[in-house]
Amino acid sequence: MKVIAWIAEDTWPACVDAVRDHAPRSAEVVLLHVSGTDAPAAAHGAYAGLLGRGHPERDPGMRIEELAAASAVQILQAAAARLGMPCTQLQRTGRIEREVVAAAAGAGLLVVARDGDRSRLGPKSLSPVSRFIVDHAPCPVLLIWPEPAPPTASIPPPPRPGRH
Repeated sequence: MKVIAWIAEDTWPACVDAVRDHAPRSAEVVLLHVSGTDAPAAAHGAYAGLLGRGHPERDPGMRIEELAAASAVQILQAAAARLGMPCTQLQRTGRIEREVVAAAAGAGLLVVARDGDRSRLGPKSLSPVSRFIVDHAPCPVLLIWPEPAPPTASIPPPPRPGRH
């Protein structure tokens, strides 16, 4: 069974712990980090629009891409060390939600952490990216809280009668 753990900057320790706690010991574990393209693209565009295209070596988008790649390597290495068992480290770049869904093709389990409003239970505990992943994953998803879940008292009251 292949288990994919989505390794995101602020929730990766919980995903790694969930793999250790819930995946079969015989699982083929893949730690997946996806670097988005929004920040480098914005920097490329700003540079080209404001300063011209004459000096590509000065384009800050290139430096942002390099920093993102180096950060991904560090996070994946830390995640692998925390996991403490054989695993594959996979680094991708692109639209995060689509890359995670594509990587989950053929997997037996995808581990995703809540990354939205974690102060209360409910759908807003998922960012739009995570919601897309959960809704489109081609395999079972283990959705975890990166810290203890909020109390059930955090659920909003039901709508008043006559309001939907």
